[in-house]
Amino acid sequence: MNLNKISIVILAGGLGTRLKDFRGTNTEKVLLEINGIPMIVKQIEQVLDWGINIENIVCVTNPNIDDSIRKVNSDKFGAGIKYVIQPKQLGIAHALSFAEDKISSEQILLVLGDNFFEKNPLQKKEMASGDISTIFLKSVENPEDFGVAEVEGSRILSLEEKPENPKSNFAVVGLYLYKSDIFSKIKTLIPSERGELEITDLNKRLLEEGGLSYYEIDGWWIDAGTPERVVELESKID
Repeated sequence: MNLNKISIVILAGGLGTRLKDFRGTNTEKVLLEINGIPMIVKQIEQVLDWGINIENIVCVTNPNIDDSIRKVNSDKFGAGIKYVIQPKQLGIAHALSFAEDKISSEQILLVLGDNFFEKNPLQKKEMASGDISTIFLKSVENPEDFGVAEVEGSRILSLEEKPENPKSNFAVVGLYLYKSDIFSKIKTLIPSERGELEITDLNKRLLEEGGLSYYEIDGWWIDAGTPERVVELESKID
């Protein structure tokens, strides 16, 4: 892999309502322990294991857990991580926008804090140039629960957010490789019906402009947003 220096943005401010009171605690999702280690720490360890040429790591938190995330990360990684606060949870694209002032690299890897992967998604040599933004896909049995990409050959034909009748089984996983001009594109988004700046709308904008590619990941992918998926994740990682 020969990617240029990349800024890593990890979204760690989600409310995690489906995990409230899981195992008798009221811990926010990214602070939930995975085999005895906070999820956010596991996430950063995962990214570091990918061997990326990292410019910096930015964690996007929320006001309720910012101090706690800083503490557990500092205990493990020292002072090398930057932080920004998303004051209100208004979508993934909205959360990413708060990292703009911390980014100086030409490429940004956006990682959802509860998404974990068996294999390094960035290992494919075709991604070396970084000339175009990239989404990552995985064939699943329940695509209606995710953003869905319809593809043909190397082309993305369409993107839909949690469609009732998916056009394919390809879920868009919580990992996105963007060029640094993504922030100007976020500023042009219109909030969805639920009042959020949707990551699917952002990716659709890139697709319309001819600036979006995809890669199908190898190995398992776990979106650890439910008790069942947390238990599954614990069975698969140390």
